[in-house]
Amino acid sequence: MPSRAPHAARWLAALLALTFVLPAQAWGPLGHRLVARLAEDGLGPQARAGVARLLRSEQAPDLAAIASWVDELRARDPNLGRRSARWHYVNLGDHGCTYVAARDCAGGNCLVAALDAQVRILADASRSDAERLQALKFVVHLVGDAHQPLHAGNRHDRGGNTYQLQHAGRGTNLHALWDSGLLGTRRMGEAAWLKRLRATPPPAVTPLPAAGAAAWAVESCRLIPRTGIYPSGHAVDQAYVDAHLPQVEHQLRLAGARLAAVLNAAFEPH
Repeated sequence: MPSRAPHAARWLAALLALTFVLPAQAWGPLGHRLVARLAEDGLGPQARAGVARLLRSEQAPDLAAIASWVDELRARDPNLGRRSARWHYVNLGDHGCTYVAARDCAGGNCLVAALDAQVRILADASRSDAERLQALKFVVHLVGDAHQPLHAGNRHDRGGNTYQLQHAGRGTNLHALWDSGLLGTRRMGEAAWLKRLRATPPPAVTPLPAAGAAAWAVESCRLIPRTGIYPSGHAVDQAYVDAHLPQVEHQLRLAGARLAAVLNAAFEPH
């Protein structure tokens, strides 16, 4: 009797290809690099000098090179990776997009508290350069995360991670689609994306508002129902892409402008 092993192996490979066709990182490396590049455009002299000083020991001393450092922590520093695993998101969608720290951020382990804390460390000139460099890496990444709406989404489906979809004939999930799938539909590289995003003036922004990162998370969460981020079914067509890709572009542009404002404020003389 012929062995069933080759057939089973082929079936498993096909299933894995469908399941993992899109990465599940926030914005993906491309999106985070774009946020960082856009932020560099808006840095003032003090922030530009301060960032350059902190990055001088890095192999590639620019913001884009560190933009996905936080997503690589599990391999680089497993202990810090585990401690910071919950810093990428905050679940607000199940509570009407309201933020209550005791309910939504126990022990300070969520995107809101982590971003606020890392901004304070970065702005504290009494801290060592090593501490401020690590904080800079977190700030660059977490500002990007805060502007991906599903990072402030529903607990019940893990920010769309368990909401399965068909897109372009392949299986994925809603979170992965927003992290990188929609950007991927343009089939453009980083330079082309930067040119496209820079073609529109940066939005007028201020540094972190008085409410801190919570204000940005609430804003992102409210985009989910208001703009129909969840499709009516479990298949995404071209009409969905055409409707939501401009929203992705706006969020990236907004994140870049706000990151620049945060960095400018952090390096102002006190």
